[in-house]
Amino acid sequence: MRHKEFWIAFGIGAAIGGAVALLYAPQSGAVTRKRLRRGMEDLGDNLEEAGDYLKEQADRLGKETQRLIDASKDRFEDAIDAATDVVKSANKAARSVTQSVTRLV
Repeated sequence: MRHKEFWIAFGIGAAIGGAVALLYAPQSGAVTRKRLRRGMEDLGDNLEEAGDYLKEQADRLGKETQRLIDASKDRFEDAIDAATDVVKSANKAARSVTQSVTRLV
């Protein structure tokens, strides 16, 4: 029940605040509306610019992330190749030792 009471009190407070602001406004309604409209247009322009900036940053970060992923894949493949070479060398060495022991026996 308190939740409902809060929103009722909030609505009443907002309505009273709006009425007081209109009564004590330093300029006429037409001037106020013009300023509000201009402010809203400026806000829209600023939000559009901010959206464009965020999109550019997201694109840049996406490209950088893909570049890092590709570099990591290359390094991982190089490490796999090096490990494969070591295993092959160890396998050859083990065969050689096995053959030497077999000859001695």
